[in-house]
Amino acid sequence: MKAYVFPGQGAQFSGMGKDLYENNSVAKEMFDKANEILGFDITKIMFSGTAEELKETKVTQPAIFLHSTILAACLGESFAPDMVAGHSLGELSALVANKTLSFEDGLRIVSKRAQAMQVACENQPSTMAAIIGLDDVVVEGVCEKVDGVVVAANYNCPGQLVISGSIPAVEKACELLTEEGARRALILPVGGAFHSPLMESARAELANAINSTEFKKPLCPVYQNVVAKAVTDPADIKVNLIAQLTSPVRWTQTMYSMISDGAEEVIEVGPGKVLQGLFKKVDRKFPTSSVEV
Repeated sequence: MKAYVFPGQGAQFSGMGKDLYENNSVAKEMFDKANEILGFDITKIMFSGTAEELKETKVTQPAIFLHSTILAACLGESFAPDMVAGHSLGELSALVANKTLSFEDGLRIVSKRAQAMQVACENQPSTMAAIIGLDDVVVEGVCEKVDGVVVAANYNCPGQLVISGSIPAVEKACELLTEEGARRALILPVGGAFHSPLMESARAELANAINSTEFKKPLCPVYQNVVAKAVTDPADIKVNLIAQLTSPVRWTQTMYSMISDGAEEVIEVGPGKVLQGLFKKVDRKFPTSSVEV
């Protein structure tokens, strides 16, 4: 069984999608439509923008979404997933690829999500930190002891968990986790506390956009971040997608679920190879690849 996975924020690079645009008529049409929907020339930033320009949440999220969904569309009939999943933002790419959402509706939701998250970040200074080399339960236990908001946000792979919250609480947690034996406790260069209660204002805004959009029966199950298991009911998909902004990304659990449910190979669709690397941390011999168009 083939599992297609879609990356999230952080996988962007200058020049992403340029070859697709120049050499594939389907891709060119979709990129041009995206510029029209967004109301600004995102292709210009994707193809020749600086790393700083690409790092802005309101640019990064649509850029990665576009690269991933256009790649999947260019595969045509050879794109035949038995299951899909996406890391954080990548879940929306997965939902377009498996036909739950139209490309246009997916892009509008991504744009709304990115803008709402950026506002939430500006309104409340916050951050995230990568914790390497500790069991999840140890990290969770330390977070519970710290005053203020700090929670487990991204379960990326065994021994790698990202925490998220207010700056003082995250800094204190890093200090305590280092004492507990973490190999690294590294503050990340991100705009704010994604996948934490501090994203509540963005979640409420995203809910309006999602609830007013048609979600169709998917071609294949989507393994959603919040529940880390296969979901096919459009109403459930909506609920989980809204909850995702303030809940952890259970990617470690998602990988185990996909493998347990019969995934025999994983194909990453979008920029970078981060998700392939995470699957290799679960099983070094697990077959992984990237989409080539």
